[in-house]
Amino acid sequence: MSSSSRPQPHQVARVTSQASELLEVLWGRASTAPVSASQLRVMFILEHHEGINLRTLADSLGSTPPSTSRLCDRLQAVGFVERRAAAGSRRELELGLSRRGRAFLADLRSRREAALKGVLEQMPAVQRTALLRGLEAFCAAAASQIHDSDAADARTA
Repeated sequence: MSSSSRPQPHQVARVTSQASELLEVLWGRASTAPVSASQLRVMFILEHHEGINLRTLADSLGSTPPSTSRLCDRLQAVGFVERRAAAGSRRELELGLSRRGRAFLADLRSRREAALKGVLEQMPAVQRTALLRGLEAFCAAAASQIHDSDAADARTA
């Protein structure tokens, strides 16, 4: 493939955005009830940052502590989030997913994967392999960018 026929980042970004929109439709069939999209985002963050405090969570969400606290209140009410006293400070609370919250995420992922499987089965094997390799590279690059951004935020805080 010549360099002039290689897709440009803006072209790939456009198709990736379209794929993301289609994923939202497919995943919409795997209900997230009783959790809203914002609450689900909280759960994903807590899954990867067990024991963070409310202010750090609010910063990760680009939200305010009172707003984030209300999201956590609702997640705690359904048994998905736990608040516990921080080991180093009685006044500070740590947030984490409960066993029930982790089970909910595992079930949601299973249902989402089932929704995707039907689409992927329609693709030729060689294209599925190329998609897998591309998505693995995308995940690695995105994780690196997020990690670098988090580290820069921590240095400026």
